[in-house]
Amino acid sequence: MTFAMIIQLLIVLAALYVGSRYGSLALGAISGIGLAVLVFGFGLKPGTPPTDVIYIIVAAVTCAGMLQASGGMDWMIQIAEKMLRKHPDSITFLAPLCTFFLTVLVGTGHVVYTLMPIICDISLKKGIRPERPCGVASIASQVGITCSPIAAAVVSFVAISNANGYNVAIPQVLMVTLPACIIGILLASTASYRRGKDLDKDPLFLDRVADPEVNKYMYGESVTTLDKKIDGHAKASVYVFLFSLLCIVGFAFCQMIHVDVDGASVPLAKAMGIPKMNIIIQIIMLMAAAFIIIFCKAQPKKAVGGAVWQSGMVAVVAIYGIAWLADTYFGNYLEELKLMLTDLVSAYPWSIAFVFFLVSVLINSQGAVVVAMLPLAYKLGIPGPVLLGVLPSVYGYFFIPNYPSDIATVNFDRSGTTVIGKYLLNHSFMMPGLVSTFTATIIGYLITTVLFPGYFGSFTL
Repeated sequence: MTFAMIIQLLIVLAALYVGSRYGSLALGAISGIGLAVLVFGFGLKPGTPPTDVIYIIVAAVTCAGMLQASGGMDWMIQIAEKMLRKHPDSITFLAPLCTFFLTVLVGTGHVVYTLMPIICDISLKKGIRPERPCGVASIASQVGITCSPIAAAVVSFVAISNANGYNVAIPQVLMVTLPACIIGILLASTASYRRGKDLDKDPLFLDRVADPEVNKYMYGESVTTLDKKIDGHAKASVYVFLFSLLCIVGFAFCQMIHVDVDGASVPLAKAMGIPKMNIIIQIIMLMAAAFIIIFCKAQPKKAVGGAVWQSGMVAVVAIYGIAWLADTYFGNYLEELKLMLTDLVSAYPWSIAFVFFLVSVLINSQGAVVVAMLPLAYKLGIPGPVLLGVLPSVYGYFFIPNYPSDIATVNFDRSGTTVIGKYLLNHSFMMPGLVSTFTATIIGYLITTVLFPGYFGSFTL
């Protein structure tokens, strides 16, 4: 690695670090400064911004935002709350599964902000240390991203893989990530089940609860969504949204199934003249959003003001800037990087998981990690099944507790047991994050390379 490469890499890392410190739109915007320095200061050839991925995110977030504006998400949260209140003793297992599947359905982890204070309230009133379900539930809300058919990380993986000769479809990705991530979450929940001292044996909690004002703050009111009236339009929007997801998965299966045409095996989708999946997702998501507006009385202005749409647009800007910056750097030094890394990835192709994880710690976006690093991984010669197996490793931004869902969870926990430690890294999310991510990555790798060799080829009719 030359001196110029090192300096330019430090510029890339500095842009990512500074952007993460400011958060929100700064991730993408400050990446623009790094891009300008590389292009105008060092004369590097500009890379290509990931426009296809951005279009898909815009369409999916628009649909999810309309679902929220119609009240459909409130109904989904109510269903989750009813289950949690019915089985409070199992909240350390049920809460993370609820946040996980909400993310799987909607494609973003930011839908859990309404559910998280309910999890804290139920566990506190039951005498369960809130840190136990809250820490792993926040982690699970992000783990679900690599299991969602409309999440940027999944869609980007499929699009980039297909462009690099690994013909994989969304259902095939989910066949790996869903079981791997669920096992990871369950193991993290098990590790959290007796985590920390019970509330009645925790001197810090007992000192706090002895104060009448603090006691009233903790136990005075219950947080709930069950008193919110859900009308028929809200429920209808959920059905529209779920049907659109089924349509996307159905079209994806058409990409997997092969048929014989004039003696040649071709994908059923190609034989039927069906467009590529990036186009399919955009069309279906926009159409579903329109149906929710027309038939479910969703107000577009309300959607724009909602957390889902706003967080999605922030993700668009972040992926736009980060991926463009990374593509510029790696694209200009691809041959040098191949010489440096080929021996390592040839002997240990799974080691790319550590690269994905470390990059995620810096940029706080699983979709951005996939868009920025996956093309490089393919160019290094790492097989597609290996990359699919280690896909859960793109979640590492729990390591430094500055992600909005983690910060919000700390604030929602009125007991004060969910914390960011004195030394920053000794926080409530570290253990469940490491357990779930490492377990999911190992299980995913085993599924694709050991347990089912050749299973994820095309199905032929």
